[in-house]
Amino acid sequence: MLPLTISALSFLLMTSTFVTAQVGDHSHAEKEDDYSAKIDNLVKSTSPRSFNGVILITKNGKEKYAKAFGYSDVKNKTRLRLEDNFRIMSNSKQITAVLILREVEKGTIDLQSPVRRYLPDLPQAWADEVTVHQLLNFSAGITEIDKPLSFKPGTDFLYGVTTYSMLSNIFEKVSGKVYVDAAHELFRELGMVNSFCYEENKNNNVINGYVNTKNVFALKEHPVQGKDWTGFIPAGGIVSNVKDLNIWDEKLHKGKILKAETYKLMTNYSISSQHVAFGDGEIGYGYGVYVSDKDTVKYIGHSGKGLGFASIKVYFPEKDVDVIVLENQFSEDSGVHYHFEIKVREIVMNSSLLK
Repeated sequence: MLPLTISALSFLLMTSTFVTAQVGDHSHAEKEDDYSAKIDNLVKSTSPRSFNGVILITKNGKEKYAKAFGYSDVKNKTRLRLEDNFRIMSNSKQITAVLILREVEKGTIDLQSPVRRYLPDLPQAWADEVTVHQLLNFSAGITEIDKPLSFKPGTDFLYGVTTYSMLSNIFEKVSGKVYVDAAHELFRELGMVNSFCYEENKNNNVINGYVNTKNVFALKEHPVQGKDWTGFIPAGGIVSNVKDLNIWDEKLHKGKILKAETYKLMTNYSISSQHVAFGDGEIGYGYGVYVSDKDTVKYIGHSGKGLGFASIKVYFPEKDVDVIVLENQFSEDSGVHYHFEIKVREIVMNSSLLK
């Protein structure tokens, strides 16, 4: 698929950094901007890998940093744009959680009811014990539908795809809607015109994803999976861009999507787990969101990676700051999947944006 030689690709990516930028808000004096130059310098680095993606930071709804670096198509040297569509992978879980919580608001789903109430045909005995709440926050202990639980529900954390596939089945049962159609309706309602569920055998407007091995990019093609892909969409199959994701964060965290009490359910947590994208310590997990409230400033967000993409988005509610980093690459070295995403978050957390 890629006729360029390894050496040519390596040279291309390591010696040429193309940047597309949009001018942000300049209502404050430039001397107060102690983050832009640091981020600019950060993304120039090629070690432990290079950066290829887009970054958007807003405060009080105004752009503070908005730039694209690198290529959407390495072979044809097509430069990335802020408008480009990325696979957001596990950030898709927020959309699924919101669809479920909207049904909770209607009274069609009870978070504390067992799964059996909504999926009566499940043969597993644990369907009488596992609740919708435990599916949402990964405390159910489910690995696969046809396997025993890994632990007593509610006592531990086990991340995976199966629980969010089950949530989409529950949503379809109670709403009478197809998950993909409902997600698209939600995006239209919110004005997220570039967001959609990636569907196989359709013309999906999404840029290329790559695997980065020592700064050599290899195209990662979509593996056709049929019904298995349909089940994966609610957990990681949504496509969006930084502008739409900023709309999502602005409206989700400011009461435009869920009622206040429902949003509180989503962003509170009763279970914690460590995640490499958010540091060495354990972090809370709500419904489709990680919640960090142990640092000097609270943030709510999620990460995503796979199929040649990596992303992180975090919102700081006390300062109304939103940070979104999308890359159309991931590394074979899992230790650096989120290298730049982590560093950008750290720069923001130590900047005037949060003062």
